[in-house]
Amino acid sequence: MKKLWLIIFFIPVLFAGAQQLPGHAIISGPMLGQVEMRTARLWLQVSTDISSVTLKYWKEIQPEIGSRQMIEENIKGVFPNEFHTVNFELNGLDVNTRYKYQFIINNVIAASGSFKTKDLWQWRKPAPDFSFLTGSCAYFNEPVYDRPGKPYGGDSLIFETMAKDSATFMLWLGDNWYTREADYGSEWGLWYRASRDRAQPVIQQLLKAMPQYAIWDDHDFGPDNSGFSYGLKDISRNIFMNYWCNPFYGEDQKGTYSQISYSDVDLFLTDDRYFRSADEMEDSINGKPNPDKHFFGDKQLNWIEDALVQSPATFKIIVIGSQTLNPYSSEEGFYRYSYEYHQLMDFLNRTKIKGVLFLTGDRHHSEIIKLERPGNYDLYDITVSPFTSGVAKVKGVEINNPFRVPGSLVEKRNYAKIGVEGKKNERILKVQINGTNGEDLYKWSISENQLMH
Repeated sequence: MKKLWLIIFFIPVLFAGAQQLPGHAIISGPMLGQVEMRTARLWLQVSTDISSVTLKYWKEIQPEIGSRQMIEENIKGVFPNEFHTVNFELNGLDVNTRYKYQFIINNVIAASGSFKTKDLWQWRKPAPDFSFLTGSCAYFNEPVYDRPGKPYGGDSLIFETMAKDSATFMLWLGDNWYTREADYGSEWGLWYRASRDRAQPVIQQLLKAMPQYAIWDDHDFGPDNSGFSYGLKDISRNIFMNYWCNPFYGEDQKGTYSQISYSDVDLFLTDDRYFRSADEMEDSINGKPNPDKHFFGDKQLNWIEDALVQSPATFKIIVIGSQTLNPYSSEEGFYRYSYEYHQLMDFLNRTKIKGVLFLTGDRHHSEIIKLERPGNYDLYDITVSPFTSGVAKVKGVEINNPFRVPGSLVEKRNYAKIGVEGKKNERILKVQINGTNGEDLYKWSISENQLMH
């Protein structure tokens, strides 16, 4: 009976607006961005004929409405009449509290949803159990600009499957959209690709189902295998910041690296493109690693090392678009940037930091790579790929890769659900690889005690 009264109450609002809401008013979203204990961010992209966007929000159990509003000049995109992304930040929220919200566009209720703030558990209770979804390589076909032949993009229903999950948040591992030849030669083209792919109806429920975080890789950065020399990299960075709600984006307006934390897990979201040297640059000179061939770049690598030292987390997950530990890969990867690779490995060996794992994408198949370290715990690289793009089956020496955890190779479109649970000092990280319809494809787990010296 209570729900019926609410519906009756809001019907007049829908039709009392000063103007009728166009059917295409919302291009994409709403998307739930970063959610902390007392703040939350909500994102939306609206069409060209929208002059005002208001966000109303209230506690689920106390319908006292607060609001934020953006009007006219504040919702104009970089180009006249195009790409209007709107990012609201809500402050002064209560911890561990569910809120509801409504987007009111041109005086008409256009979208609604809910979110829950983080709990203040530190010094008060055990670290909460939680899980998150992750994966990489989301290709949405657009035949007029796709390469000839068989469509590269597959069944997008995987995103509807993910939207129904009860996970705490979603982490995109790069190639979150795919620029084409018609896109990456111009600023407008880069904006168009982000806008067009974000607007796909099949991902809209996932975007608002849980907080969304992201790193990028080459295809949502620019051309295939691109890096430091890509002339529009700062444009790409600006677009990335307009379409995601990460906590921060690099330092000194360079790069997109960031960090998120949940419970007793820290995730270091790295940037493997902005500072990256060409893959073809020689990796060694006179038998020694080439110090001029960069993957992270000096500043970002120093940030990673310092952040790892600072972190009190049980699990410290270094998130990278490219695979990390696989010496048998014929594709691009951190291992083939030997100067910085050895710098980071030497740092981890020297400092004996506990709980380090790698989480990567890009390869168009999923697997777990294990690196044994004499005198220290084994390192693992959990690779999850692809969502919808073409599957790349391993070949050559990789077929029987001795560094691969036996049974972990998945050569189907998939995503991962990663959970952390257990008592203090007995925490376990669990990885479950799921198929397009949510079917189990592979499971693996590791305890915090296995990631100690």
